Amino acid sequence: MKWLVLFGLVAFSECIVKVPLRRLKTMRKTLSGNNILNNVLKEYPYRLPQISFRDSNVTILPLRNMKDIFYVGNITIGTPPQEFQVVFDTASSDLWVPSIFCNSSTCSTRVRFRHRQSSTFRLANKTFGIMYGAGKMKGVVVHDTVRIGDLVSTDQPFGLSVVESGFEHRQFDGVLGLNYPNLSFSKTIPIFDKLKNEGAISEPVFAFYLSKDEQEGSVVMFGGVDHSYYKGKLNWVPLIKAGDWSVRVDSITMKREVIACSDGCRALVDTGSSHIQGPGRLIDNVQKLIGTMPQGSMHYVPCSAVNTLPSIIFTINGINYPVPAQAYILKGFTGHCYTAFRAKRVRTSTESWVLGDVFLRLYFSVFDRGHDRIGLARAG
Repeated sequence: MKWLVLFGLVAFSECIVKVPLRRLKTMRKTLSGNNILNNVLKEYPYRLPQISFRDSNVTILPLRNMKDIFYVGNITIGTPPQEFQVVFDTASSDLWVPSIFCNSSTCSTRVRFRHRQSSTFRLANKTFGIMYGAGKMKGVVVHDTVRIGDLVSTDQPFGLSVVESGFEHRQFDGVLGLNYPNLSFSKTIPIFDKLKNEGAISEPVFAFYLSKDEQEGSVVMFGGVDHSYYKGKLNWVPLIKAGDWSVRVDSITMKREVIACSDGCRALVDTGSSHIQGPGRLIDNVQKLIGTMPQGSMHYVPCSAVNTLPSIIFTINGINYPVPAQAYILKGFTGHCYTAFRAKRVRTSTESWVLGDVFLRLYFSVFDRGHDRIGLARAG
Protein backbone atom coordinates (compact mmCIF):
# COMPACT_ATOMS: atom_id res chain seq x y z
CA MET A 1 0.00 0.00 0.00
CA LYS A 2 1.23 3.45 -0.82
CA TRP A 3 0.74 5.87 2.04
CA LEU A 4 0.57 9.68 1.95
CA VAL A 5 -0.05 11.91 4.95
CA LEU A 6 -3.09 14.08 5.76
CA PHE A 7 -2.90 16.30 8.81
CA GLY A 8 -5.16 18.70 10.68
CA LEU A 9 -7.70 16.22 11.88
CA VAL A 10 -10.33 15.45 14.48
CA ALA A 11 -9.39 16.17 18.11
CA PHE A 12 -10.27 13.81 20.63
CA SER A 13 10.75 -14.90 24.67
CA GLU A 14 12.81 -16.39 22.66
CA CYS A 15 10.72 -18.09 20.09
CA ILE A 16 9.32 -17.72 16.65
CA VAL A 17 5.72 -16.63 16.71
CA LYS A 18 3.84 -17.77 13.60
CA VAL A 19 0.40 -16.53 12.68
CA PRO A 20 -1.16 -18.63 9.92
CA LEU A 21 -2.88 -16.51 7.28
CA ARG A 22 -5.91 -18.27 5.87
CA ARG A 23 -6.75 -17.41 2.27
CA LEU A 24 -10.40 -18.11 1.54
CA LYS A 25 -12.32 -18.25 -1.69
CA THR A 26 -13.63 -14.83 -2.61
CA MET A 27 -17.09 -14.11 -1.23
CA ARG A 28 -18.10 -12.64 -4.56
CA LYS A 29 -17.05 -15.82 -6.37
CA THR A 30 -18.88 -18.06 -3.94
CA LEU A 31 -22.01 -16.07 -3.25
CA SER A 32 -22.54 -13.94 -6.35
CA GLY A 33 -26.14 -14.15 -7.45
CA ASN A 34 -27.25 -15.61 -4.12
CA ASN A 35 -28.68 -13.53 -1.30
CA ILE A 36 -26.91 -15.50 1.42
CA LEU A 37 -23.90 -13.34 2.24
CA ASN A 38 -25.47 -11.91 5.39
CA ASN A 39 -26.39 -15.40 6.58
CA VAL A 40 -22.83 -16.58 6.06
CA LEU A 41 -21.40 -13.62 7.98
CA LYS A 42 -23.83 -14.27 10.83
CA GLU A 43 -22.88 -17.94 10.93
CA TYR A 44 -19.16 -17.24 10.69
CA PRO A 45 -18.62 -13.91 12.48
CA TYR A 46 -15.34 -12.00 12.68
CA ARG A 47 -14.52 -13.33 16.13
CA LEU A 48 -12.87 -16.64 15.45
CA PRO A 49 -12.47 -19.24 18.18
CA GLN A 50 -9.14 -19.07 19.96
CA ILE A 51 -7.82 -22.37 18.63
CA SER A 52 -4.11 -22.21 19.31
CA PHE A 53 -1.30 -24.57 20.13
CA ARG A 54 2.39 -24.49 20.88
CA ASP A 55 4.86 -26.65 19.02
CA SER A 56 8.64 -26.16 19.20
CA ASN A 57 8.12 -22.71 20.73
CA VAL A 58 5.91 -21.67 17.84
CA THR A 59 2.47 -20.20 18.49
CA ILE A 60 -0.13 -20.61 15.73
CA LEU A 61 -3.51 -18.85 15.61
CA PRO A 62 -6.31 -19.22 13.02
CA LEU A 63 -6.63 -16.35 10.53
CA ARG A 64 -8.85 -15.78 7.54
CA ASN A 65 -9.12 -13.81 4.31
CA MET A 66 -12.55 -12.74 3.10
CA LYS A 67 -11.65 -11.65 -0.42
CA ASP A 68 -9.03 -14.01 -1.79
CA ILE A 69 -6.97 -10.85 -2.27
CA PHE A 70 -5.60 -9.80 1.12
CA TYR A 71 -3.97 -11.94 3.78
CA VAL A 72 -5.17 -10.98 7.24
CA GLY A 73 -4.52 -12.19 10.74
CA ASN A 74 -6.05 -11.87 14.19
CA ILE A 75 -4.64 -9.70 16.94
CA THR A 76 -6.20 -8.61 20.22
CA ILE A 77 -6.24 -5.20 21.86
CA GLY A 78 -7.18 -4.20 25.40
CA THR A 79 -7.91 -5.82 28.76
CA PRO A 80 -9.90 -8.03 28.48
CA PRO A 81 -8.78 -8.61 24.87
CA GLN A 82 -10.90 -7.54 21.92
CA GLU A 83 -10.16 -9.34 18.64
CA PHE A 84 -9.51 -7.72 15.24
CA GLN A 85 -8.60 -8.90 11.75
CA VAL A 86 -5.77 -6.81 10.34
CA VAL A 87 -3.62 -6.72 7.22
CA PHE A 88 0.06 -7.28 8.07
CA ASP A 89 1.48 -4.60 5.79
CA THR A 90 5.17 -4.10 4.97
CA ALA A 91 4.45 -0.83 3.13
CA SER A 92 3.22 1.08 6.19
CA SER A 93 4.27 1.51 9.80
CA ASP A 94 1.12 2.28 11.78
CA LEU A 95 -1.34 0.00 13.56
CA TRP A 96 -4.94 1.17 13.52
CA VAL A 97 -8.44 -0.21 13.97
CA PRO A 98 -11.88 1.46 13.97
CA SER A 99 -13.19 3.27 17.05
CA ILE A 100 -16.77 3.29 18.32
CA PHE A 101 -16.88 6.97 17.32
CA CYS A 102 -16.42 6.11 13.65
CA ASN A 103 -19.82 6.43 11.99
CA SER A 104 -18.61 6.00 8.41
CA SER A 105 -20.44 3.33 6.43
CA THR A 106 -17.22 1.32 6.34
CA CYS A 107 -16.94 1.23 10.13
CA SER A 108 -20.50 0.03 10.59
CA THR A 109 -19.56 -3.36 9.13
CA ARG A 110 -16.28 -3.71 11.05
CA VAL A 111 -15.35 -4.68 14.58
CA ARG A 112 -14.83 -1.42 16.48
CA PHE A 113 -12.64 -0.98 19.55
CA ARG A 114 -14.63 -0.27 22.69
CA HIS A 115 -12.15 1.68 24.76
CA ARG A 116 -14.41 1.98 27.81
CA GLN A 117 -14.32 -1.80 28.19
CA SER A 118 -10.51 -1.91 28.49
CA SER A 119 -8.89 -1.30 31.88
CA THR A 120 -5.49 -0.67 30.25
CA PHE A 121 -6.65 1.97 27.74
CA ARG A 122 -4.94 5.37 27.69
CA LEU A 123 -5.71 8.33 25.43
CA ALA A 124 -2.90 10.37 23.84
CA ASN A 125 -3.43 13.99 22.87
CA LYS A 126 -2.54 13.50 19.20
CA THR A 127 -4.38 13.15 15.88
CA PHE A 128 -3.22 11.87 12.50
CA GLY A 129 -4.45 10.78 9.11
CA ILE A 130 -3.44 8.44 6.31
CA MET A 131 -4.41 8.29 2.63
CA TYR A 132 -3.57 5.38 0.35
CA GLY A 133 -4.76 3.73 -2.82
CA ALA A 134 -7.85 2.03 -1.41
CA GLY A 135 -9.07 4.92 0.72
CA LYS A 136 -8.23 7.09 3.70
CA MET A 137 -8.65 7.32 7.44
CA LYS A 138 -8.47 10.00 10.12
CA GLY A 139 -8.00 9.13 13.75
CA VAL A 140 -6.52 9.62 17.17
CA VAL A 141 -3.51 8.06 18.87
CA VAL A 142 -4.21 5.92 21.94
CA HIS A 143 -2.34 3.35 24.05
CA ASP A 144 -3.30 -0.14 25.16
CA THR A 145 -2.07 -3.73 25.38
CA VAL A 146 -1.73 -5.40 21.96
CA ARG A 147 -1.14 -9.11 21.44
CA ILE A 148 0.09 -10.97 18.36
CA GLY A 149 -0.05 -14.60 19.35
CA ASP A 150 2.10 -14.88 22.47
CA LEU A 151 3.83 -11.56 21.80
CA VAL A 152 2.51 -8.89 24.15
CA SER A 153 3.17 -5.16 23.87
CA THR A 154 1.87 -3.20 26.85
CA ASP A 155 1.04 0.49 26.54
CA GLN A 156 1.42 0.17 22.76
CA PRO A 157 0.56 3.34 20.81
CA PHE A 158 -1.85 2.77 17.92
CA GLY A 159 -4.57 4.56 16.02
CA LEU A 160 -8.33 4.55 16.37
CA SER A 161 -10.08 5.72 13.23
CA VAL A 162 -12.91 8.22 13.58
CA VAL A 163 -13.44 8.70 9.83
CA GLU A 164 -12.87 6.14 7.05
CA SER A 165 -13.68 6.11 3.35
CA GLY A 166 -12.90 3.83 0.44
CA PHE A 167 -12.79 0.54 2.35
CA GLU A 168 -16.39 -0.53 1.77
CA HIS A 169 -15.46 -3.77 -0.02
CA ARG A 170 -12.40 -4.60 2.08
CA GLN A 171 -13.04 -7.38 4.56
CA PHE A 172 -10.58 -6.40 7.28
CA ASP A 173 -10.84 -4.28 10.41
CA GLY A 174 -7.54 -2.44 10.29
CA VAL A 175 -3.88 -2.49 9.38
CA LEU A 176 -0.75 -3.54 11.25
CA GLY A 177 2.22 -1.81 9.64
CA LEU A 178 5.60 -3.56 9.56
CA ASN A 179 7.67 -0.90 7.82
CA TYR A 180 10.39 1.19 9.44
CA PRO A 181 9.48 3.70 12.19
CA ASN A 182 10.52 6.74 10.14
CA LEU A 183 7.47 6.14 7.92
CA SER A 184 4.95 6.26 10.76
CA PHE A 185 2.30 8.92 10.09
CA SER A 186 1.24 8.92 13.72
CA LYS A 187 4.88 9.51 14.72
CA THR A 188 4.74 6.70 17.26
CA ILE A 189 6.81 3.56 17.72
CA PRO A 190 5.52 0.63 15.59
CA ILE A 191 4.67 -2.54 17.45
CA PHE A 192 7.49 -4.56 15.86
CA ASP A 193 10.07 -1.97 16.98
CA LYS A 194 8.66 -1.88 20.50
CA LEU A 195 8.76 -5.67 20.77
CA LYS A 196 12.29 -5.68 19.32
CA ASN A 197 13.54 -2.98 21.69
CA GLU A 198 12.05 -4.74 24.71
CA GLY A 199 13.69 -8.07 23.82
CA ALA A 200 10.38 -9.85 23.27
CA ILE A 201 11.69 -11.43 20.05
CA SER A 202 15.03 -13.19 19.79
CA GLU A 203 15.92 -11.92 16.32
CA PRO A 204 14.78 -8.66 14.64
CA VAL A 205 13.19 -10.48 11.69
CA PHE A 206 9.77 -11.49 10.43
CA ALA A 207 8.80 -13.61 7.45
CA PHE A 208 5.82 -14.45 5.23
CA TYR A 209 4.59 -17.59 3.54
CA LEU A 210 1.49 -16.87 1.41
CA SER A 211 -0.42 -19.88 0.11
CA LYS A 212 -1.72 -20.30 -3.43
CA ASP A 213 -5.16 -21.05 -4.88
CA GLU A 214 -7.37 -20.82 -1.81
CA GLN A 215 -5.19 -23.20 0.16
CA GLU A 216 -4.75 -22.70 3.88
CA GLY A 217 -1.48 -22.57 5.76
CA SER A 218 -0.27 -19.01 5.13
CA VAL A 219 1.80 -17.60 7.99
CA VAL A 220 3.61 -14.56 9.21
CA MET A 221 6.33 -15.44 11.70
CA PHE A 222 8.16 -13.22 14.14
CA GLY A 223 11.59 -13.58 15.73
CA GLY A 224 13.05 -16.18 13.38
CA VAL A 225 12.58 -18.27 10.25
CA ASP A 226 11.02 -21.71 9.89
CA HIS A 227 13.06 -23.16 7.02
CA SER A 228 10.42 -25.76 6.15
CA TYR A 229 8.40 -23.07 4.35
CA TYR A 230 10.80 -22.65 1.43
CA LYS A 231 12.93 -24.65 -1.00
CA GLY A 232 16.61 -24.20 -1.70
CA LYS A 233 18.47 -21.35 -0.06
CA LEU A 234 17.53 -17.82 0.87
CA ASN A 235 18.95 -15.19 -1.45
CA TRP A 236 19.66 -12.03 0.51
CA VAL A 237 18.97 -8.69 -1.15
CA PRO A 238 20.24 -5.47 0.44
CA LEU A 239 17.76 -2.64 0.78
CA ILE A 240 18.32 0.46 -1.32
CA LYS A 241 18.48 2.27 2.00
CA ALA A 242 17.56 1.49 5.57
CA GLY A 243 14.13 2.86 6.36
CA ASP A 244 12.01 1.27 3.62
CA TRP A 245 11.49 -2.27 2.31
CA SER A 246 12.59 -1.35 -1.23
CA VAL A 247 15.19 -3.26 -3.23
CA ARG A 248 16.92 -2.66 -6.54
CA VAL A 249 15.64 -4.64 -9.54
CA ASP A 250 18.19 -5.20 -12.32
CA SER A 251 15.65 -5.71 -15.12
CA ILE A 252 12.21 -7.04 -16.04
CA THR A 253 12.19 -9.38 -19.04
CA MET A 254 9.91 -11.54 -21.15
CA LYS A 255 11.22 -14.04 -23.69
CA ARG A 256 14.74 -12.77 -22.94
CA GLU A 257 13.76 -9.26 -24.02
CA VAL A 258 13.85 -6.37 -21.54
CA ILE A 259 10.31 -5.00 -21.25
CA ALA A 260 10.82 -2.64 -18.29
CA CYS A 261 13.43 -1.51 -15.78
CA SER A 262 16.03 -1.31 -18.56
CA ASP A 263 18.44 0.77 -16.47
CA GLY A 264 17.56 -0.77 -13.15
CA CYS A 265 14.74 0.40 -10.88
CA ARG A 266 13.45 0.15 -7.36
CA ALA A 267 10.68 -2.13 -6.09
CA LEU A 268 8.81 -2.07 -2.80
CA VAL A 269 8.18 -5.56 -1.41
CA ASP A 270 4.62 -5.04 -0.20
CA THR A 271 2.54 -7.68 1.59
CA GLY A 272 -0.36 -5.23 1.74
CA SER A 273 -0.71 -4.98 -2.03
CA SER A 274 -2.62 -7.56 -4.03
CA HIS A 275 -0.96 -6.97 -7.42
CA ILE A 276 2.27 -6.10 -9.19
CA GLN A 277 2.29 -2.37 -9.85
CA GLY A 278 4.46 -0.20 -12.07
CA PRO A 279 4.52 3.06 -14.06
CA GLY A 280 1.45 3.43 -16.26
CA ARG A 281 3.22 3.52 -19.64
CA LEU A 282 5.29 0.44 -18.80
CA ILE A 283 2.28 -1.45 -17.45
CA ASP A 284 0.43 -0.60 -20.69
CA ASN A 285 3.35 -2.06 -22.63
CA VAL A 286 3.25 -5.25 -20.56
CA GLN A 287 -0.50 -5.55 -21.15
CA LYS A 288 0.02 -5.20 -24.92
CA LEU A 289 2.73 -7.87 -24.92
CA ILE A 290 0.41 -10.20 -23.05
CA GLY A 291 -2.37 -9.40 -25.54
CA THR A 292 -5.02 -8.17 -23.14
CA MET A 293 -8.38 -6.62 -23.92
CA PRO A 294 -8.81 -3.49 -21.78
CA GLN A 295 -12.18 -2.79 -20.26
CA GLY A 296 -12.24 0.04 -17.77
CA SER A 297 -9.45 -0.51 -15.25
CA MET A 298 -9.29 -4.25 -16.01
CA HIS A 299 -7.28 -6.01 -18.70
CA TYR A 300 -8.81 -9.32 -19.77
CA VAL A 301 -7.33 -12.33 -21.56
CA PRO A 302 -8.82 -15.68 -22.60
CA CYS A 303 -8.44 -18.06 -19.68
CA SER A 304 -6.79 -20.58 -21.99
CA ALA A 305 -3.89 -18.14 -22.45
CA VAL A 306 -2.57 -19.13 -19.06
CA ASN A 307 -1.11 -22.23 -20.73
CA THR A 308 0.73 -20.36 -23.50
CA LEU A 309 1.80 -16.97 -22.13
CA PRO A 310 5.46 -16.69 -21.12
CA SER A 311 6.81 -15.94 -17.68
CA ILE A 312 7.77 -12.41 -16.75
CA ILE A 313 11.13 -12.43 -15.00
CA PHE A 314 12.24 -9.99 -12.32
CA THR A 315 16.03 -10.09 -11.94
CA ILE A 316 16.97 -8.95 -8.44
CA ASN A 317 20.58 -8.80 -7.23
CA GLY A 318 21.61 -11.06 -10.12
CA ILE A 319 18.98 -13.75 -9.40
CA ASN A 320 16.02 -14.43 -11.70
CA TYR A 321 12.56 -14.58 -10.11
CA PRO A 322 10.09 -15.81 -12.75
CA VAL A 323 6.40 -14.95 -12.42
CA PRO A 324 4.58 -17.46 -14.66
CA ALA A 325 1.25 -16.83 -16.34
CA GLN A 326 -0.43 -19.12 -13.81
CA ALA A 327 0.48 -16.49 -11.21
CA TYR A 328 -0.20 -13.23 -13.08
CA ILE A 329 -3.46 -14.35 -14.75
CA LEU A 330 -6.36 -14.39 -12.29
CA LYS A 331 -9.94 -15.61 -12.70
CA GLY A 332 -12.74 -13.32 -11.53
CA PHE A 333 -16.12 -14.26 -10.06
CA THR A 334 -17.74 -14.00 -13.52
CA GLY A 335 -15.37 -16.65 -14.88
CA HIS A 336 -13.37 -14.17 -16.96
CA CYS A 337 -9.60 -13.95 -16.62
CA TYR A 338 -7.58 -10.78 -16.15
CA THR A 339 -3.99 -9.78 -15.45
CA ALA A 340 -2.58 -8.90 -12.06
CA PHE A 341 -0.58 -5.91 -13.33
CA ARG A 342 -1.76 -2.45 -12.27
CA ALA A 343 -0.58 1.08 -12.92
CA LYS A 344 0.70 2.81 -9.80
CA ARG A 345 -1.56 5.60 -8.61
CA VAL A 346 1.34 7.71 -7.41
CA ARG A 347 3.87 8.88 -9.97
CA THR A 348 7.53 9.13 -9.06
CA SER A 349 10.46 10.82 -10.78
CA THR A 350 12.31 7.50 -11.10
CA GLU A 351 10.96 4.15 -12.25
CA SER A 352 9.55 2.21 -9.31
CA TRP A 353 7.46 -0.94 -8.90
CA VAL A 354 5.48 -2.70 -6.19
CA LEU A 355 5.89 -6.45 -5.71
CA GLY A 356 2.67 -7.51 -4.01
CA ASP A 357 1.02 -10.81 -3.19
CA VAL A 358 1.11 -12.06 -6.80
CA PHE A 359 4.90 -12.14 -6.47
CA LEU A 360 5.03 -13.13 -2.80
CA ARG A 361 2.85 -16.22 -3.27
CA LEU A 362 5.73 -17.60 -5.32
CA TYR A 363 8.57 -16.53 -3.03
CA PHE A 364 8.92 -16.91 0.71
CA SER A 365 10.11 -13.58 2.08
CA VAL A 366 12.19 -12.69 5.14
CA PHE A 367 12.40 -9.10 6.35
CA ASP A 368 15.62 -8.63 8.31
CA ARG A 369 15.74 -5.39 10.28
CA GLY A 370 19.05 -6.33 11.88
CA HIS A 371 20.88 -6.28 8.54
CA ASP A 372 18.53 -4.10 6.45
CA ARG A 373 17.91 -6.79 3.86
CA ILE A 374 15.21 -9.05 2.44
CA GLY A 375 15.61 -12.78 1.90
CA LEU A 376 13.78 -14.49 -0.98
CA ALA A 377 13.43 -18.19 -1.75
CA ARG A 378 11.00 -20.31 -3.71
CA ALA A 379 8.01 -21.04 -1.50
CA GLY A 380 7.80 -24.60 -0.27
